[in-house]
Formats: sequence, structure tokens, C-alpha cells
Amino acid sequence: MSLIKFKLEFSGPFLMRLSSLLALGKIGAMVYARRAFGRRLEPTWDAELEIAVLFFRRQFTKGMTHSKITKGRQAFDSLLSETKDVYDVTVESCDQPKGHWIIPKKIRSNATLLYLHGGGYTFYGAVNKRFIAMVAHHCGARAFAPDYRLTPEHPHPAQAEDALAAWRYVTTFTPPENVVLVGDSAGGHMALTLLQNLKKEGLPQPALCIGLCPWTDVGERGASLYGNNRWDLIQGWMMKQFSEWLNPGGRFDRAEISPIAHNYKGLAPIYLQAGHREVMCDMISDFAQKQVEHGADVLLDVWPHMPHEFQAFDLLNPSATDALERIGLAIDAFVDKKMVFARGPNTVLEHGVFSTQPKAQVRQVEAKAN
Repeated sequence: MSLIKFKLEFSGPFLMRLSSLLALGKIGAMVYARRAFGRRLEPTWDAELEIAVLFFRRQFTKGMTHSKITKGRQAFDSLLSETKDVYDVTVESCDQPKGHWIIPKKIRSNATLLYLHGGGYTFYGAVNKRFIAMVAHHCGARAFAPDYRLTPEHPHPAQAEDALAAWRYVTTFTPPENVVLVGDSAGGHMALTLLQNLKKEGLPQPALCIGLCPWTDVGERGASLYGNNRWDLIQGWMMKQFSEWLNPGGRFDRAEISPIAHNYKGLAPIYLQAGHREVMCDMISDFAQKQVEHGADVLLDVWPHMPHEFQAFDLLNPSATDALERIGLAIDAFVDKKMVFARGPNTVLEHGVFSTQPKAQVRQVEAKAN
């Protein structure tokens, strides 16, 4: 892996660090050897993206198949290969509720992000925390990330309860109309669930809900769930395991805890991002289509050739750069009212408030120190 583009961050026991480093080296050597013979996992990917996908797939596999999940989390987090993008933020801890404030040095938005992290409801490692810092930095908005309870130790509804507690906390000093709910992967599932729980509790909705590659169905849905295994860092079997840990023994009905089975008409506008190569692409598309049928406000962007959580590649990948730009545009439109937000080049579906707007304006991506 190119040392010019990436840096390595280690944590945890030495043997786990060494094992992950050796695995990264092996994957890198394999990728470059295959490319020497014209064999690429995805023709549009550079070597760094291919290595990253295969390495994080390996880390998830090691973490999920360990006999003890606490050790599995250490294995997953033992080595982080990250871009050299600089996120100029400060992090402040919070005890009630447990979590962290991520505060950009340059705040340019009136929005407060309530950020619900991904990781299958099971992991919360350095890669997740860097992802949150990246979004907060690019949006120029303060973010609160609750340190919610994880599965399998704490199954549903623990996470939904923690999300509601985080909402009550954030809205004690931030008007709901200035709050943007953001969640990636399992955090996207959590964000969509929170919208429904706010409705049940008779509480105000946020200005906007942003789902980044969100999990929308805890059951098996769509050909992509297994058909995209070849290209994605998350695998179909992993989603099945995450679901079992969230809802052991099927104690709750699938429809009850799957956002796709609920009607979001009259709730906050929902902006979704997905990659066409990710295993959850079909369920995300199905969710958006069902919300159009219900009459909800929804817009879905799908980037061709991209895997799960592709946004993490930031300025190293044009699709990631564009996706982060779109997140900022959406927040500008719904909180700061600086511009309108509507379909872009990768929009595949839009309805309601999104479909009545002219073509979205483009905000210049600020250059970052390297």
C-alpha cells in the first residue's frame, strides 16, 4: 500500500497488530501481482481502494469469528490504514449520555449533527471515529456521537433507547430544526428507527436525516446481498450475523425493527447515499422506492462501482469527494437555507420536497492541509 497516500495506526495487543500488518502486506502483494497480469477486482478501482476493501473485509471477518467478541473488537481495531487527509477537529467527552462532541475548528453551519456510528451495532473502533470526524470537518458542523450500547451483549431495543436519549440531550440546547440526524451503515438503521420513535413519543423531527449506506432491512433482501460479496468489505453472511446479534432468536418481528417496513410520510426529509457495489445496495434502493410510494420526502444517490462506506476515501477518490460535497450541500439547504438541494449526477430517485427544487448548486470543496 502506498505510503504516500496512507498512514497506519496501530492499537491493542502486539500479536494482533503483527497479524494485521502481515495480512495487509499479503493482501497488498496479491493485489499488485494480479494487476501485473491485468486482473482487477473492479476495473474502475485503483490498487489502494482494492486493498482497502479486501483488508477491511479481513478485519471484519477476524473480529466477527473470534470466540470472544471483546477480543474480536481488539482484532478489528488493531490496524487502521487511513488516508492522510487532515480533519481539524477537537473531541470532548460527555458522560450523560455517554459519548463525544466532535467540534471542527472552522464552524460554518448552524447545524448540530446527531451522529450515529456504523459497525453492525457491534464495533466502534478508530475507523468509525475517524469517519465521524471526516463528516463533521467537511460540513463545518458540531457533531455529537453517542457511545451507544453494542451487540451482542446488548440486543435491541438498547440502541434505540440510547438514540432517543441522545436526541433528548442534544435538543436541550439545540432547536430540533437545527439538528441533522446522520447515520452510516447500522447507524443509518438507528437513525431511521429514531425518526419513527420520535413520532411515537410526539417529539419534533430533525431538519434532515442523512443515511450513508444505511441498513434498511434486518432480513435477507435483494440480489446484491450476496451477489455483491465479491466487491464489498461487508459480506452477506455478516449482515445475517449482525441481525442475529441485534435480534437474537427473532424475539422481535422482522417488520417491527426494519425501517423498510415503516411509513416515513410526514417525517423528516431523508437523504440517502449508496454504492452500487455494496451488498446493501438493493435494500437501500427498495427502501427509497417504498417511501416514494408512501409519499415521503426522499432522495437517493447511488455511485457506480463503489463499495460500502466508500465516503471514507475522501479526496483520494472522486466519488467519495463528491459524496461528502453532497452531504454538505444538503445540510446547507435544510438548516442554513443557503441554497436548494435536489438531484445530482448520481441521483436515481427523488420525491416530495426534493423533487420540487431546481438542480442543486455546487459548493466549492475547501482545500485541506496535507
